[in-house]
Amino acid sequence: MVSVQKDRQALIALGGNLPAGTVGSADLLRIALADLAGRAGRLQAVSRFFLTPAFPAGSGPDYVNAAALLSTALAPGALLAVLHDVEALHGRERTTRWGARTLDLDLLAMGDKVLPDAATQDRWRALDPARQREVAPDRLILPHPRLQDRGFVLVPLMDIAPLWRHPRTGKTVAEMAAALPEADKAAIRPL
Repeated sequence: MVSVQKDRQALIALGGNLPAGTVGSADLLRIALADLAGRAGRLQAVSRFFLTPAFPAGSGPDYVNAAALLSTALAPGALLAVLHDVEALHGRERTTRWGARTLDLDLLAMGDKVLPDAATQDRWRALDPARQREVAPDRLILPHPRLQDRGFVLVPLMDIAPLWRHPRTGKTVAEMAAALPEADKAAIRPL
């Protein structure tokens, strides 16, 4: 395994449930991974691809989800900008919060960085589920505030980073995944 400075290891969630022209979701994720490697750093690991129910339920067709570990020299904000550029390159339009999309690239974490600060990260992580649908942060929050709640993120992360520890909760990916409802995990199937 290549040694990478811990704060330069980015965990990325990938997903999509709409084709981009004639390119289906799984192929689009493969293309996006190549784009990321060319623009943002070097892929250290990529999970299997999983078929997952749309979130929230009824918001569109099933998703293809994956996770990647990327070594990068970019700062978190610059990396997020690259993720958004790659999404736009492949037809992502931000019209509906949590709506169907061609490509979704989320910066989940960079090592053990907490951004913008611990209190803000804690407040967004504790946000009531009803409010989550209505409001979005106006800045980058790391780790991603919904990371611990989402099977479609945690199950792929189990392939590549089961021992990564959330810097605020102290829980590993494996512990967070184990805490998910069994029905949620059972609905996530490898492709």
